Amino acid sequence: MSDTLTAASTLAGRGIRLSRRNLDAVITSMMLPIMLMLVFVYFFGGAIETGTRYVTYVVPGVLVLCAGFGAAGTALSVSEDMRLGVVDRFRTLDVGGTPFLAGHVAAAVTRNVLSTTLVLGAAFAIGFRPTASPAGWLAAIGLLLAYLTAVSWLSAAIGLITRTPEAAGAVTFFMMFLPYPSSAFVPIGTMPSWLHGFAEHQPVTPLIESMRGLLLDRPVGASPWIALGWCAGLLALAVTASGFLFRLRTR
Repeated sequence: MSDTLTAASTLAGRGIRLSRRNLDAVITSMMLPIMLMLVFVYFFGGAIETGTRYVTYVVPGVLVLCAGFGAAGTALSVSEDMRLGVVDRFRTLDVGGTPFLAGHVAAAVTRNVLSTTLVLGAAFAIGFRPTASPAGWLAAIGLLLAYLTAVSWLSAAIGLITRTPEAAGAVTFFMMFLPYPSSAFVPIGTMPSWLHGFAEHQPVTPLIESMRGLLLDRPVGASPWIALGWCAGLLALAVTASGFLFRLRTR
């Protein structure tokens, strides 16, 4: 167990170092959610009625969108390592699939924490004023970290499925798109009726509703538990699938 943790932490450090060498991609993944937030707040916010200031409404959705952008990079990194044969070198050092993938996921979560902090800083600069208690902040951060971990591991599994980084980027587009048909940017009631069922019952809607309620100190009902259930299910699926796919790709 200790050897696995040591290998995973070493590979996580490797992933962070590789990110520093690819600063253009890192900066893009960090700045794009901020630019989208500014576009929604200043271009569309005046036309959207949410019952509160639009910047207050939209920030939780942007944080989840930011997680999707960051997780997509995990698929590209895993796919690139598989394509270049880096994994074969690790296997000669008795590094298995679990520490290899865990290292990529840990590096992705670290990058996402930084980008989320930047998004929050920009949100405060344009007028975001949450009223959460310390417990509310901790709960919101915990939910976001659970989602970050789940989608990062899912992205790693996608990187094992796809044969090229380009294909990995195309498949992970779905994760980046998922916040749009949700309550992230507009109330679900304003969407076409045929879209309501999907928007209400997809993974990110309870997460966004939970974070919005926690950050604004409003009742959240069962939404946090539903969000955690989705995260746990996605994580279990991703870990199981990635283990099988790693063995399949490296046998």
